Parts: sequence; structure tokens; C-alpha cells
Amino acid sequence: MITFSEACRDPNLFGDWFEPDSWATWRVIDKALFGEPLDAAELATFTELTGRTEAPTEAATEGWFICGRRSGKDVKASALATYLATFGAEQMGWLDCIVPGETVMVQLIAKDRKQAKVCLGYIKAYFRKPLLAQMVAKQTAEGIELTNGITIEITTNDVGGTRGPTVVAAVFDEVAFWSSENSANPDQDVYNAVKPAMATVPGAMLIGISSPYARRGLLWNKHKRHHGKPGKTLVVQAPTWVMNPTIKRDGEFLTEAYENDPASASAEYGGEFRKDVEAFVSLEVVEACAEVGTRERAPRPGVQYTAFVDPSGGSQDSMTLAIAHHEGDKDEFLTVIDATREVKPPFSPEGVVAEFCGLLKLYGIREVTGDRYAGEWPREQFRKHEIAYIVSDKNRSDLYRDMLPVLNSGRVSLLDDPKLINQIVGLERRTARGGRDSIDHAPGGHDDIANAVAGVISNAALPPWQPWAFIFPETGPKTLETQRSYLP
Repeated sequence: MITFSEACRDPNLFGDWFEPDSWATWRVIDKALFGEPLDAAELATFTELTGRTEAPTEAATEGWFICGRRSGKDVKASALATYLATFGAEQMGWLDCIVPGETVMVQLIAKDRKQAKVCLGYIKAYFRKPLLAQMVAKQTAEGIELTNGITIEITTNDVGGTRGPTVVAAVFDEVAFWSSENSANPDQDVYNAVKPAMATVPGAMLIGISSPYARRGLLWNKHKRHHGKPGKTLVVQAPTWVMNPTIKRDGEFLTEAYENDPASASAEYGGEFRKDVEAFVSLEVVEACAEVGTRERAPRPGVQYTAFVDPSGGSQDSMTLAIAHHEGDKDEFLTVIDATREVKPPFSPEGVVAEFCGLLKLYGIREVTGDRYAGEWPREQFRKHEIAYIVSDKNRSDLYRDMLPVLNSGRVSLLDDPKLINQIVGLERRTARGGRDSIDHAPGGHDDIANAVAGVISNAALPPWQPWAFIFPETGPKTLETQRSYLP
């Protein structure tokens, strides 16, 4: 029976990809993951990577590899998925667990479609080797069905897609950067969905391979709980230059990266969790502000509404709108979100503005606030529909900073919109050099609806007894009363 470390050196299997000496550190992990004996030099490397002084003597049930960028994570993750579905499944005894007609999978779960496509490309390349090609029953758009009854499925971090089939092994690729419109914590939710699918398979293996990010989430929790500790959960942490010696720590590339942004470089290449990134607000706080079952509130006569629009800033951004009003007096003030709209690209800006203006007029709104970064076109387009576009004097971080105390104090009634809730919870507070904080979505995430809601909260949270002030592009700071003289 061939081991994974042997398969990575065999030219008939994965050897063409892992032959150079630059993969020597990975070979120690390959052996330790499956409990193969380590010699003295390998044990020293193992201790450096894991903080453990004794090598494992049996295969791990979970392996978490926290490595810097350009460490070879995608190609290694794909090789693990391929091995575990073929020779590994036989070696681990998983084939004996398959019931005729049962759907049995090895899942490789990527952070997005682009990453999934990269991994699928590696796996298809592996199966062009004659020894593996004879095991292919059928190739699909999302993976490969094998003659041994196992299907390799490459998918994205969707909780629904991980439920149902029996899973003998799963590989979480770049798990620290998973984001989803359907979940505030997709990494933990997918983990919770996959583990029960492994319950009937003795020795089923779950692998997480990722660069680190913030000190929260599944990868951080696994590191905090298991790094340096014995057991069947193996946690490896290493910088890029250790995993891939072709990239030198003192080389021009990494030297420049550390000089430009030390915090980012320490995470992306140094394999260290960022200390300058924190969660903005908890899921419990946001959910407590949402009125369950209310997706939209109809306009009411006699109520003064306000609106904020987030124009699309590029081909990847949605254009969004939020409408709100305030209730109560100075002591019991509540901001109520009445409606939100999102239009995803591609779209006609003119058509979206016309649609938004129709909704604004239903609520009796003659002016809408938006950011300054979309240029002149929003003002022109809204003016065509007799709606004034007022430029906010606050940037994205300012709007989110204003929203936080409103959320924490429960002085806002949000709609029951999972996407909105997930976007707000997905916001991060980052401390840049110089100590200035910024608040924005996580890498790969979105905050288009959250930005519109934060903007309208900032507007609606200024009741009549407080001064209103905006920046009017042509003439500088103006009060709301002065700007109203510009209304059509």
C-alpha cells in the first residue's frame, strides 16, 4: 500500500508536482498527518512547525495547516483530496463502509468559484496520470466520479451543499477567508454540517489549509485549542519561506512587502494571525435588533422618511438603497428601517436610478443622500426624476462608526434580512499604521446593503432637535434647509 508521502514522490502519481527539494518541509507534514515514523531531522522540523515534541503514531482525524501565501497550499490540498479518494480510501478502510447505492464523497471546499476552478484544474491534471486515469468513471463540471464508488466534489463554502451525502474526507481550502451571503460564520457552519456527514466513517479525515487572517473563526479556534498539544488534531503553522524555500525571507519581494505593510505581510507571508483586525459587532447584537418576520414596512401617511443610496463603485459592486424613519422622543428614540433594495451587476445605472426613484416617491421622499465617490452621474440621474442627490460628509468608516452605538443600545429596528445581518456582522475594524481605525468588509466579502443601511441610520438618527449638515459639492458645507432650496 502506498502512503501519501510516497505518492508525492512517485512520478506515476504526484511526483511531477512535488519532486524538487523545495517540498522537503511539506514531506514532513505528509508523513506526520498519516502517522508515519519520522527520523531525527524530520522530528526537529515537525517540532518547529507544530510545537509538539513527540511525533504522532497514527493518522490524524483533523489537520490544520496555517501557512503563508505561495506555500503551495492549493496544489497540496488538491493532491490530498485525490489521494484520500483513491489509495488513501483503501488504506484507511473507508471502502468497506460504502453501502451499495450510497453517495460517498471526498469534498474539497474552496472560498469561491475562482479558487475551486484552480483546485479542480490540479485534480484533473492528476487524473491524467495512467495509474489514476483508470480509476475515473466519469468527469463532471464539479468533480470526478471514481470506479471505487467515491466522488470527488469541488465546491464553494455553501452550507446547504455540504448536507446529505456521506463524507469520508473533506479539505477546506483557504478557510480563513470564507465569506457567504447566507451565513455570518460560514467556516463554522460548514464545519458543523460536514462533521455529522463523517460520523459513520471510522477515521474520516478533515483537512484545513489556509493563510491566517484575524484572531477569530474556525482556523483561529483550532490553532488556539490544538497547536503545540498532542492528540489527533494536528496544527501546523509556518511562514512562506519555510514551506517554500524558493522565496527568500531576505529577498527583495518579502523585504518590500514587510516595509509597505508589516501587519499584512506578517499574516500573508509570515503565517501569523493579525492582531490589528477585530470583529465590528457580534451576531447576537445584530439579531436582537432585527424584527423577526418583517421583510419590509409599507409607507404610512404623516411619517417623514429619509433615504441613503450606495451607488455601484465597479463591476463587482451592487447598487443599494435603504429607507428609514425615526420614532419616539428624545429619551426613547428609535430608528426604523422600512425598506432596502439591491441590484447586482451588470445593470443599467439609469434603469436602477429610475427604479429607486419610484420607490422613494412612494415614501414621499424628495432627496436621497449618498457618498461622494461615485462622481457626478448620481446627481444627474436622480435630478432627472426630481429627486435631489445630497453628498454625505461621512465616509464608509464614519457611517459604520455611527451605527455601532445604535446597534449596541438597541435603538434601531432592522428588517429580517439574513444578507443584511451577515454583512453587518462581517464588518471588521482595522488599525492602520499611525493608529487610525477603519471599518470595512473582510477580504472577499460585501457590504453594499450594510453601507446603505448605515447611511440611512446616520441620517434618521439625527432627529429634528439636532443640527443636520451635509457637504454640497459646489458650495461646500450647507445646512439641510439651505440645500432644500436646490430641490426641484
